[in-house]
Amino acid sequence: MPVTERYRPDPRHPELGSLFYDPVPAADFPQHILRFRNDRWAARVGLEALSEAEWIEHFGRFAPLPDNLGEPLALRYHGHQFRVYNPDLGDGRGFLFAQMRDAEDGRLLDLGTKGSGQTPWSRSGDGRLTLKGGVREILATETLEARGVPTSKTFSLIETGEKLYRGDEPSPTRSAVMVRLSHSHIRIGTFQRLRAQEEVEAIRRLVDYCLAVYHPQAADRATIADANDAPALLYEAVVQAVAELGAAWFAAGFVHGVLNTDNIVITGESFDYGPWRFLERYDPHFTAAYFDHGGLYAYGRQAEALHWNLARLAECLLPLTPVERLEPIYQSFSERFDKALVAQTFYRLGLAVKDAEAARTTAHALWAALHETEAPFERVFFDLTGGARPERLAESPLAELYANEPWTSAIEAVRTEAPSPHLQGPAAQAFWAQRAPEDMLIDEVESLWSAIDREDDWAPLEAKVARLREVGAATPPPDGPPDGSPGG
Repeated sequence: MPVTERYRPDPRHPELGSLFYDPVPAADFPQHILRFRNDRWAARVGLEALSEAEWIEHFGRFAPLPDNLGEPLALRYHGHQFRVYNPDLGDGRGFLFAQMRDAEDGRLLDLGTKGSGQTPWSRSGDGRLTLKGGVREILATETLEARGVPTSKTFSLIETGEKLYRGDEPSPTRSAVMVRLSHSHIRIGTFQRLRAQEEVEAIRRLVDYCLAVYHPQAADRATIADANDAPALLYEAVVQAVAELGAAWFAAGFVHGVLNTDNIVITGESFDYGPWRFLERYDPHFTAAYFDHGGLYAYGRQAEALHWNLARLAECLLPLTPVERLEPIYQSFSERFDKALVAQTFYRLGLAVKDAEAARTTAHALWAALHETEAPFERVFFDLTGGARPERLAESPLAELYANEPWTSAIEAVRTEAPSPHLQGPAAQAFWAQRAPEDMLIDEVESLWSAIDREDDWAPLEAKVARLREVGAATPPPDGPPDGSPGG
C-alpha cells in the first residue's frame, strides 16, 4: 500500500479494554462513488498517495489500514440529550476505524465514520447517512476550519447507492458513508456510562489514559502538590479546551444545534454536525435545530450549555477526587470563556493582543455594536479585519451604518489595536483586496445541495470549498491556526 513516511499508525484505543467498545463489521454497500477526499489532511497523515480504488477500499469497504485497528470498533457511551439522561446511546451508525499520529504536531488522530452501518447501539435506526447530511458536514467543517474553530475534518465522502427515507428530508434520498478525522472520540458521555454502571476503576483508567494521550501538557504543568491528582488535572484541561471551543463558536457566528453530552469530546474539538447554522445577523436567540423548541441550544446559550455539560463530567470524577477540588475549576469556566472570546475576536479581526484589558474593552465594544444594530455578521468581520481601515469601510454596503454610534466608538477602539503581522503575507493581501466576505448561510447550503440533487453537479460545492480554503490561507494567526490545522 503506498503510504508515505508521514503515516504513523498508533491504534491506542484497544488499550482501554473491551468495556469501552464493540467490534463490528461495516455495511456492504451496493455502490462506491467517491465524492470528496480531503487531500490536504490525507497528506498530513501520510495517506495522500492512495489511488481512488485504494481510497474506496479503505474508506468505503473499510479494509484495515496497515498496522492499524484490525476491525472497526463501535464506541460505548451514554449521555444527556436535551438534559434528559439516555443510557441507550453509543455509536449507532459509526465506528472508530483507525488511529494515527499527526505528522506535524504528534497529536493522536482518529478516523471515525458516519453512516457505516448498524451496530449494537443502532436501536431502530438503519445505520446510514444521507448524502445531503454528508455534504452539510463538508460545508460545516470547511467553514469552521477557515474561521479558526477547532473542528473535526471531513476526510472522505463516498456515495453508496441506497435510497433512504427520512422525516426531515424529501424521500427517498441518496445515501453516503463519511469518514471524519478527529482529535479523539472520547466524550463526556463515555465517562457518564462508566459512572452510571459504577465502574470506578474503569473511570480511573480512562482518566489516566486521557491525561497521558490527549492532555500530557496538563501533567507537565502540574505542581508538586497536585501532580498526583489526575482527575482534577484532566478536568481543568477539559474545562479550558471546552471554554475555548465555545468562544470560537461564538466568534465564528456558529450554532451547533445539539450540544448533548455525547457531542462534547474531552479535547474540546467541535464535531458531529446535524442541524447547524451560521448567523446572518447577531441574534442570541437564534436556534439551529427545528426541534429545539425552548431554545436550549440557541447561539447565545451555547456557553451555558457547555458549562452544564462540564458539571456532568465533574459528577463522573467524584468517586476519584473530592468536590472541593473540582468546584473552583468548574466555577472558572466563565472567566476562561471570556478570555478566550477576546482572543478569538482579535483572531477574527486580524489584530494582535498587546494589552489584555484594552483588548477586552475593544472586543466588548464590537459585540455591543453587533448586538444593538444586528448588522450582517460576517460582513462586519470582513470589513473591520486588519484595523477597520477607512478605505475598506467606505467601500462597504454598511458604510452609512459605520458612520453612526455605536459603530463609531467600536471602530475607534479597533483602530487603536495593532494588526497581526500575518496579514502582510501575499495570501492575506490578495484575499483582503476582495469586496465581499465568504459567508455560509442556509440559502447557499440549500443551493449547493440542489445542484447536486437535481443535476449531479458537484462543481459549485468544489468551488465553495476552494474559496473557504482561501479564507483559511489568508487568516492564520502568527503561530498557526488555533486548532493546529494547516492554514491553506
